[in-house]
Amino acid sequence: MRPIPDQHSHNAQSAAALLCAASSDALDATPIAAVRAHAYKIPTDAPEADGTFEWNSTTLIVVEIDAGGCTGLGYTYTDASAVTLIRDTLASELLHQDVGRINALTQRLWRRVRNIGRSGLCATAISALDFALWDLNAVLLGVPLVQLLGGPMREQVQIYGSGGFTSYDDARLREQLAHWVEADGCQAVKMKIGAQQERDAQRVAAAREAIGDAALFVDANGALTVNGALQCAERFAHYDVAWFEEPVSMDDLEGLHRVRKAAPVTMDVAAGEYAYTGDDFRRILEAQAVDVLQADATRCGGVTGFMQAAQLCDAWHIPLSAHCAPALHLHLAAAAPRLRHIEWFHDHVRIESMLFDGAPRPEHGAIAPDFSRPGCGLRFKRADAQSYAV
Repeated sequence: MRPIPDQHSHNAQSAAALLCAASSDALDATPIAAVRAHAYKIPTDAPEADGTFEWNSTTLIVVEIDAGGCTGLGYTYTDASAVTLIRDTLASELLHQDVGRINALTQRLWRRVRNIGRSGLCATAISALDFALWDLNAVLLGVPLVQLLGGPMREQVQIYGSGGFTSYDDARLREQLAHWVEADGCQAVKMKIGAQQERDAQRVAAAREAIGDAALFVDANGALTVNGALQCAERFAHYDVAWFEEPVSMDDLEGLHRVRKAAPVTMDVAAGEYAYTGDDFRRILEAQAVDVLQADATRCGGVTGFMQAAQLCDAWHIPLSAHCAPALHLHLAAAAPRLRHIEWFHDHVRIESMLFDGAPRPEHGAIAPDFSRPGCGLRFKRADAQSYAV
C-alpha cells in the first residue's frame, strides 16, 4: 500500500499497512487532502520519428492525490503546461471532496474545462487525475486496481513490440524488431511508415525478413491520402502485413472507412489513439472506420474513459487494443472485454522501467498484473526522476 510520501524521504512504504486502513464503507467520507503534479522531460535514446512528426524527448506528467493517509498515482505523456492546468485549474475541483465518488469527481473535471476545450491538453490532464483517483481508491481498500473494475477477465495480456521509427536505418530496424520476437516472445511487432514513402516497401521487406513468421504491423500516423494508403496496402500485402494503423488522419473518418472497405481482408485497419472522449469513440464506431479500436488511457479520460471505450467495443463486437503506456494500461487491459493486446512502445517501456518500481516485464510475449500489490502496483521513483524535472 502506498502512504503519503515524506517531505524528506519517499521510502516510508513500511508504514503503509497502518496508514491505509480505510474500509469500503468509509471511502465516501474520506476527503481529498492534496493534489500534486510534476513534469519530467526524458531524452530518447536516439532520434525518433514517424510519418508526420520528429522528436528527441518525451515529457512525463506525474500526478499524486492524497486521501485517508494514502496516495494515488497517475500519469500521462503530454506537454509540461499540463502541470499548470492541473495545479491552477483542476486541483480545486477535487480538494476536500469525497474520494470514493469517482464518477462525480470526473464529471466535475470535464465540466471545469468546458470553456477551455476538452480535447488535447485538458483531456490528458484529466486522464492522469482520473487514473490517480482509481488507484487511490484501490490502495485505500488494499486491493489491486483490476478488482475495482470487476476482476480480471485474463491473468495476462499479450503485447506487441512497437517502434521501428522512420529515423532508424534498416540495420537498427531489423535489430529492434527481431529482439522483441526472439528475446521477449512477441507474436507481433509494429513499425512506422510514411516519412519517405518511396522507401517504405523496402523497409517493410527488411522488417519481414528480420521477424520471420511473426505478425507485422505498420503505422502511418495519418501521413497518407486514401489512394496512397490503398496503394501501400496492396504492396504491403505481399509481406503479410496484418495491421495498418492510421493510414489516413483520424479526423477523416470517411477516409478511414474507405481504406478499411478496400484493404485486403487479411489486413486490419486500426485507429483511436487520438480519441479524447466517449463521443470520439462512438463516432469512430458509427463510421465503421476500424477493424480494431485503439484507446489510450493517458488521453481518453484515464480509467473511466478507457473502460467506456471497452464497453463500446463490446457493444459493437469490435476488438480493443491499448495504445502505449503499457504499465499504466495493464490492470485496465486485464479487465476489459474484447481486449486484444497492449502496445509495448519502445519509448514508454524505457521510461516506465527507469522511473516506476513495479513496471511489468514481458514473458513469452505477455505481461501480467502483480495481484499482491494494491492499486496499479506502481511506485514512482522520485529520486531517479529528479534529474529530468522540468
